[in-house]
Amino acid sequence: MHIRSAQPQDYDQWLPLWQGYQRFYAAELPAAVTELTWARFHDPKEPMHCAVAESEGRLVGLVHYIYPRSCWSAGDYCYLQDLFTLESHRGQGIGRALIEHVYAQAQAAGASRVHWLTQEGNHQARQLYDRIASRTGFIQYRHLFESH
Repeated sequence: MHIRSAQPQDYDQWLPLWQGYQRFYAAELPAAVTELTWARFHDPKEPMHCAVAESEGRLVGLVHYIYPRSCWSAGDYCYLQDLFTLESHRGQGIGRALIEHVYAQAQAAGASRVHWLTQEGNHQARQLYDRIASRTGFIQYRHLFESH
């Protein structure tokens, strides 16, 4: 298994992973948002990044991460927004390798932390997260706006 930055030619293999992630969270995004997201990953002016796990020439996992500024540190934060591994490849260390890739990229970029969210009921993922990161005790609140 190899972790690497996603390349434009990976789109056809990345898309089913991205759609699988959305199904896992019972979400469906408009195609235009997916296309914009993919374009942002490949725009050097954007703070959005995508790495993929490749096994035997096939993409089996993805991670998306973003660098927002912080009022609490000189270095940017790194927000790990999405992490997904094919169900057939779970339990093989792919999720951990993708997170550790983000850790390395964030540290090299001078970020002061990597953070992410998950649902309380995502027990399998939380077993991993509890081993490689600290729970903060914060509760997320949100207010959604209608799409433009």
